[in-house]
This record gives sequence, C-alpha cells and structure tokens, in this order.
Amino acid sequence: MPVEIRRSARRTRSVSAYREGDRTIVLIPARMSEAEERRWVGVMLEKLAAKEKDKERRATRGDAELAERAGRLSDRYLDGRARPDSVRWVTNQNSRWGSCTPAEGSIRLSHRLQPMPEYVVDYVLLHELAHLLVPGHGPDFWRLLEAYPRTERARGYLEGVVAADRLPHLPDGDHPA
Repeated sequence: MPVEIRRSARRTRSVSAYREGDRTIVLIPARMSEAEERRWVGVMLEKLAAKEKDKERRATRGDAELAERAGRLSDRYLDGRARPDSVRWVTNQNSRWGSCTPAEGSIRLSHRLQPMPEYVVDYVLLHELAHLLVPGHGPDFWRLLEAYPRTERARGYLEGVVAADRLPHLPDGDHPA
C-alpha cells in the first residue's frame, strides 16, 4: 500500500495517519528530519495495522458466539431466566442498537456494535435479554439491569457514539480551528 507523507508547518509535535482509499496518509511536522520521518512512518503503519487487525477480529464475532454469550449473561445477571430462541447480528438496524421480540424469543443486535468494547455489547445484549422478562422500560425492567455493574458506563458510551455521529467528520489527526 503506497504511503503519502504530508508535512505541515502548523503541526509542531503530533504525528497521525489514516487510510485514504488504497493509500496511507501520514501527517508529520514540517521540521521533522528524514530519519525521524522514517521512524514515525514505521510506528504509524504498525499502529494502523494493529487497529485494523483488532477491528477485523471484533467483526468476526458470530451468531453462535453471541448466543453463548447471551446464555452466560442470563445465568450471571438474570438467574438464567432469560432464554432466547435466537440471537443474531443484523445489518438492517441503523437507528437502534438492538431489538427483542419476546413472543418469538428472538434478539437481534446491530452490526454497528461489533467494533465496540465488550462491556458495551454485553450491556445491549443484557438489555434485550431483560426484555424477554419485562417488555417495557418501567421500574421492574431497570431493576433487572442494576445487577450489571457497567450499565451506566455502557449507556454513556452509546450516548457518546450517537453524539459523535452528529459532528462533522474530519480525517484522523485534523482538528477544527
């Protein structure tokens, strides 16, 4: 993959990199020596590769693993009372993180959750499992989720993702003036 180096007089210390189509863009300070440039290009290529590998690993979570995970979460936090008939990843949920159809015993999680931290996926899965026991979002429902210690943290994470989606998107390393 070709690498394009972009030097900037405004950039004084930070180095960043991102993929643009079939090439990698590395942004560096203009004053950086060629030796420093070579070193930083190597560092940034390694970081990007590790990030992509992690993203790929998370994206390969399958439905079978998700069903097993649902069983473990139900056992641990809901005394094993929530037993879905099916649990699967779906690509047609872009305005929800997950959904549950209690009458069918089915749970669907948005594929957008796949790159997120495990505790966030666990929270959404547990949230949908709780709907198998309590359909609405009343006090009985929220009492079920009190057992999961990262509920508030996961909710905050998801709120942040929603808020970030509303912001203008800039290439990695660029910041609004």
